[in-house]
Amino acid sequence: MSEQQFKIVFEGRVAEGVSPDQARDNIRTLFSLSDARLEHLFSGQPVVMKSGLDAGAADNYLNRMQRAGIVATRVAMRAPAPAAPPTPPVPPVKPTGSAGSGREDDEPRIAGFRFNGNGKEYFGIWIVNILLTIVTLGIYSAWAKVRNLQYFYGNTELDVASFQFLARPTTILKGRLIALAALILYSAAFAFFPVIGLLLMVLLVIGTPWIIVRSLRFHAINTAYRNVRFDFEGRYLDALMLTLIWPVLNALCLFLLTPLIARKGHQFLVEGSRYGTTPFQWHGATGTYYRFFGIGLLIAIGVIVAAIVLSMINPVIGPIIGAVGYLGLFGYFKAGLANLMINHAELADHQLTSELEPVRLAWIFVSNSFLTVITLGLYLPWAKVRLARYRADCTSMAIQGDLDHFVAAESRRTSALGEELGEAFDVGFAAI
Repeated sequence: MSEQQFKIVFEGRVAEGVSPDQARDNIRTLFSLSDARLEHLFSGQPVVMKSGLDAGAADNYLNRMQRAGIVATRVAMRAPAPAAPPTPPVPPVKPTGSAGSGREDDEPRIAGFRFNGNGKEYFGIWIVNILLTIVTLGIYSAWAKVRNLQYFYGNTELDVASFQFLARPTTILKGRLIALAALILYSAAFAFFPVIGLLLMVLLVIGTPWIIVRSLRFHAINTAYRNVRFDFEGRYLDALMLTLIWPVLNALCLFLLTPLIARKGHQFLVEGSRYGTTPFQWHGATGTYYRFFGIGLLIAIGVIVAAIVLSMINPVIGPIIGAVGYLGLFGYFKAGLANLMINHAELADHQLTSELEPVRLAWIFVSNSFLTVITLGLYLPWAKVRLARYRADCTSMAIQGDLDHFVAAESRRTSALGEELGEAFDVGFAAI
């Protein structure tokens, strides 16, 4: 790779005619920063906002900051120097930091996620998976699922290291067979013994939170980064509140609790997650969610009014405005909710950042859907790769020190039953 790469350095300077308070508000909105991160950025010390960019991407990043009234600098990065024996560090005169912080200075470095897969390569895996699943009457679907996840995890990179998916297909197959037997029993009971069917339905509602927690734990514990596994320790009671109690209360309150429930869902996912023995932390404020949903509601009202008024003038223009407005709202909520969850998440001293753009994300979904339809589904592998690459390109981590100090939690074997029951009964938990 001989192409020159750049990093974006920010030293707290603002453009002429822009007040410091306005600049802080702009950069807070641009990157969805917490108060602590905002104070660090405006401390007057150089902070690397983004690194590993080519010239075009660096200029685009600078332009976004300049439009917000913030002055940053593009700095050429040197090629990595040959490894030299490390100098023994001087012990810091401060309390022992949390896992993951190994640097003496407070300046984080920005490491972006990267997805290195390509559509042509994944198409070969995808088409073989489909053919073998058909030939084996669905039995190969467990192996197909593992191959798919291994491809996407293995091609997702952070700080020059890839993720791993470690589940065994036989574990998933056993879970699916049990889930299939449960589904058949559930359907038969409803058909021939309605009272027992209703009882089983009640048990399913009560058991749904358990299925969700088990599914999240199975995925987490079979995911690894630098040979350290993730884990999920969310509680059944929290999942019960999110899937049953809060939705009922929300309906009784005319859905005014929707932003609060979205916030609690993000908190459940992030704070329940572990990397090794280190828990993720989350700092999202309820007011931020109500503001986000309030803006979305105003946009929706504006679109509806515009569509109705324009329909009276021209029957063709109104529906077009409605469709464009719907796509805009789709992108606003899809990108915005993802940004809200990720931008308030931290792992020890390392801050995650997501910069999904609503218009771009909506365009990717629309164009992917169109191309998949006109190619009778054959474009699907390229669509999945394209979306994965965009999500990775928009996600980064401000690493304080390095990522080599996490301690792997005790290895545990987790059954795939929860996840496969979730698929059999169409049970899941979507936060974004």
